[in-house]
Amino acid sequence: MKILIVEDDLRIASPLAKDLRYQHHIVEVAQDGLEGWACASSGDYDLVLLDVMLPKLDGITLCRQLLQAHSATLILMLTARDTTQDKVVGLDAGADDYLVKPFTLEELSARIRALARRSRDPVPPCLTYGDLSLAPATQTVTFRTTVLPLTPKEYVILEYFLRHPRQVVSRPALLDKLWEFDQTSGEGTVKTHITNLRSKLKAAGCLTPFIQNVYGMGYRLE
Repeated sequence: MKILIVEDDLRIASPLAKDLRYQHHIVEVAQDGLEGWACASSGDYDLVLLDVMLPKLDGITLCRQLLQAHSATLILMLTARDTTQDKVVGLDAGADDYLVKPFTLEELSARIRALARRSRDPVPPCLTYGDLSLAPATQTVTFRTTVLPLTPKEYVILEYFLRHPRQVVSRPALLDKLWEFDQTSGEGTVKTHITNLRSKLKAAGCLTPFIQNVYGMGYRLE
């Protein structure tokens, strides 16, 4: 998933981002409400982790703006306010879930998985394409009986293609979806990762490339 954390306290945001990146998510951080609105308006995020008490623009207002903009992005609200009324206000503003601070990283991860299951485009527990299988729960990829030793970036690229079979995806679109904004990457980086991914698939016994070039347009899982 591509996740935006809108949290002004870096003591909270930094370990959250580190843990989520370890789980192969693409993560960006905004430190105030206006920055969060700018990022959410211009980026293609699957989930926003949104603090309520934010400088410049509070989380409730930001949540309402995203709802009014007809954003399909899931919103998980993070707050120290734990009264029933506070939760009602957050959910009525458009939040999909509400998590009270302090919370454990394990609980947050479970909430994210639950939201992913409830999203508009539910994904089966295991993604398969012919003899290729990707298990999101264990983050393992196998071709027939061989486990592929993928890097985190190779994993998210393959997962993206498995979630969008036969859809043509350009290199700029992959950069926007699977790389963080502040990472120094270009289209050549995408090409290198896909070349390495194909090599590992071939070494596992996949003789026909799953990810094919579409001349002048990008790539497609075929």
